[in-house]
Amino acid sequence: MGDMQTIQVGVGPVSFEDLVHVARAGAHVELTDEALGAIDHARGVIETLAAAETPTYGVSTGFGALATRHIPTEMRAQLQRSLVRSHAAGSGPEVEREVVRALMLLRLSTLATGRTGVRRQTAQLMASLLTHGITPVVREYGSLGCSGDLAPLSHCALALMGEGDVRDGAGVLMPAADALAAAGLEPVELVAKEGLALINGTDGMLGMLVMAITDLRMLLRTADIAAAMSVEGQLGTDRVFAPALQAIRPHPGQALSAANLTAMMAGSAIVASHRTGDCNRVQDAYSLRCSPQVHGAARDTVEHAATVAGHELASAIDNPVVLANPDGSGTVESNGNFHGAPVAYVLDFLAIVAADVASISERRTDRFLDKARNHGLPPFLADDPGVDSGHMIAQYTQAAIVSELKRLAVPASVDSIPSSAMQEDHVSMGWGAARKLRRSIDGLSRVVAVEVLTAARALDLRAPLTPSPATAAVVALLRDSGIQGPGPDRHLSPEIEAAVGLVQSGAVLAAAEGVVGPLA
Repeated sequence: MGDMQTIQVGVGPVSFEDLVHVARAGAHVELTDEALGAIDHARGVIETLAAAETPTYGVSTGFGALATRHIPTEMRAQLQRSLVRSHAAGSGPEVEREVVRALMLLRLSTLATGRTGVRRQTAQLMASLLTHGITPVVREYGSLGCSGDLAPLSHCALALMGEGDVRDGAGVLMPAADALAAAGLEPVELVAKEGLALINGTDGMLGMLVMAITDLRMLLRTADIAAAMSVEGQLGTDRVFAPALQAIRPHPGQALSAANLTAMMAGSAIVASHRTGDCNRVQDAYSLRCSPQVHGAARDTVEHAATVAGHELASAIDNPVVLANPDGSGTVESNGNFHGAPVAYVLDFLAIVAADVASISERRTDRFLDKARNHGLPPFLADDPGVDSGHMIAQYTQAAIVSELKRLAVPASVDSIPSSAMQEDHVSMGWGAARKLRRSIDGLSRVVAVEVLTAARALDLRAPLTPSPATAAVVALLRDSGIQGPGPDRHLSPEIEAAVGLVQSGAVLAAAEGVVGPLA
């Protein structure tokens, strides 16, 4: 299996970092002895209840609106198979590998709490799929975000049974049975309670939330870098970012963002050139002056979402859930913890954040291109205006994305469609909120990349005045990556895509931090 990092899954919550390592870096997974003990303990409770004459929901009954039917012992294995097969009803394009790995890890984390009643071999097989890189095919549509992410998780449970399609570690599409056999793994025959335990969680939307928070924390620092380049390139002032001014409105994110802008602009000859008394500009435009207020509010919102995600990571989401006693006895209790509302709300909130940070970024970019507002730069930063169009259409691309982000900011969580014969009559739509947020974050990264690209061109055009060491490092990164400086028009799309790659990979952030140290 090589030297790949191995993540231990115990009875406590998975960390953000471990989830990202498993989802994106392919880290291996194994259950701790403590987790295996908790799993065995809960399984004992289930087996006792399964043998009892009194029906127990999820153990010896049907599901949802069919919960009133008592299922005899000889039909319970069929009940589990039927549950998983019927609920694996997704449709549409395949969901990204990282999302499937994240939701599998989080379902395994809940199994490890000893609250679900699965057998240890079932949990260990899920860990083995993650370790071997076997990724069930999960479809885009199918989850209402209540009773958990039922369809996505059912597609994963189907693979544990050796059914359905998966992609192996090399990404090759194949039947699950073939992939398990190639890895030396045996499928499981699910027994009482296991099918329900495998599919009744908020794991898909939560996994996407954790990855979104991780991405936004990086992108918001990168947006600070872009804003600093724009303020500098448009001959703005850094005095409005002074700590004393932030302290009289003590939102924590605002102070952090302002400190980043100040650090990025330190030592700029461009800023110094207009810091004298003969500068006749009283105030910069809002998109420049208010960058810390907008970026800071976005940061605070992300950290609120992180608090919610932390609570959810510490949760055992299943219905019914096992409440076990130290003496081995216990009960299985119905509950509503599978409702995705807490996660859905913050997923929608973050889509608002992405749209607004992109909106102010596009406004800063647009100011560079208007001769009436760019303080001495050529129209559209063109080499020969009229013959050349410069970055005119790069801003169109930004505007198209920002408009899309505004549509994606319409909340999913305010919608609800009753299902399951009105038994499940209010749902969260959290999965849908998570799916659109992924598109929002991609769009935000592209808008910020165009701002970085445009600001870098403007800073070059301010020569012989020199930018700050930190912003100069970002300009150098672009030039070293094959993105040329000012000159006659050329094919612009490849340069935009190269800049997007530098933003999304964290290279722009790393270039700046290589000069000023870690940004807040």
